[in-house]
Amino acid sequence: MSSPAPPGDLDRHLFAEGLHRRLWELLGAHPLPGGGATFAVWAPDATSVSVVGDWTGWLDDERSAALEPQGSTGIWWCHDPRAQLGQRYKFRVTGADGIVRLRADPMARRAEMAPRTASVLELSEHHWSDATSDDGWRERRAQRNRGRLSTYEVHLGSWRRHPDGRPHSARELADPLADWAAGLGFTHVELMPVATHPFGGSWGYQVTGYYAPDARLGSPDDLRHLIDVCHDRGLGVLMDWVPAHFPRDEFALARFDGTALYEHADPRRGEHPDWGTLVFNHGRREVRNFLVANALYWLDEFRVDGLRVDAVASMLYRDYSRRAGEWIPNEHGGREDTDAIGFIHELNAVVAEEHPGAVVIAEESTAWQGVTTPVADGGLGFARKWNLGWMHDTLGYFSRDPLHRSHHHGEL
Repeated sequence: MSSPAPPGDLDRHLFAEGLHRRLWELLGAHPLPGGGATFAVWAPDATSVSVVGDWTGWLDDERSAALEPQGSTGIWWCHDPRAQLGQRYKFRVTGADGIVRLRADPMARRAEMAPRTASVLELSEHHWSDATSDDGWRERRAQRNRGRLSTYEVHLGSWRRHPDGRPHSARELADPLADWAAGLGFTHVELMPVATHPFGGSWGYQVTGYYAPDARLGSPDDLRHLIDVCHDRGLGVLMDWVPAHFPRDEFALARFDGTALYEHADPRRGEHPDWGTLVFNHGRREVRNFLVANALYWLDEFRVDGLRVDAVASMLYRDYSRRAGEWIPNEHGGREDTDAIGFIHELNAVVAEEHPGAVVIAEESTAWQGVTTPVADGGLGFARKWNLGWMHDTLGYFSRDPLHRSHHHGEL
């Protein structure tokens, strides 16, 4: 049997241009029939990259597999016939700064349960139900998203727990959650971030694994099962998505190859003062590709009905939550982040082309004009705008003593 081939010319070209819409099929780890796997990672300024894992004893010696650079793309690639489905792995990256770091795979489809941080070789075995088995699922998605959206927002990790405090898996939650939301008359459920994040006590907004569902919810196929059950009950599924910023954890994206790769180098653009996180460099083609492809990944591989884009306001303004002297004006001398706006335009255009009928919703908290106006007419191009004030004001109103509510109708 011949060895698998490294990325071809078309894949390299699309990646170099930032246009590879199925990036998860190019980068990351891919188990092969009969055993073995290929590995590919973007680390343009690394001086060497190898893969270590369960089959190497986690040692970087003659048992580890060295990745080879693929032209000038910044991609490193190898085939290791010893790797097996379900095994854990990391990339050993020698950075431009000379420091060796063990990194989780940015494109991993499965991750270990936190606090462990390795990636896991994964293949889906989920068979979508009869209601979503053929390509008609795309039209059914469009039908679910037409008209009004009445959305039940839920944090799966805390919605229901075992008596000992452990969260239920997504598979265990599927039937009770779908029955509850459908019984209350909602049209959609909206899942607070389900991508891999380090701290289980959080809501999940500091993502370290953009392509891997959080292991606390079980396997990736457990999440697919939940989405399938919701669809069978007639419910759409929206997913909270975080393309604005990411945490500083050294095992993840921060200074991945010893340089500011996914983030801006200048802290006036690359560090978020409110959340202690790093800001994505939306002006870099490969970073935009990583994020746009990630949106397509959830819409395609998990068949979610839409994405609620978190913290859009923090992306739109370079001076967001910054004092004078803590931010850099744009090329026109203004405060608008033209790189992030360009990314938003591309995101909405690509989703509309690849997944017509899916909705991309802006969680945007300012008075920015044209959030849902088409890009061709000068807007951002989102399908909807998330009404932040409604949730906070309604909860505040109903938390008041009924005797006092008549003085606070203005909150509604």
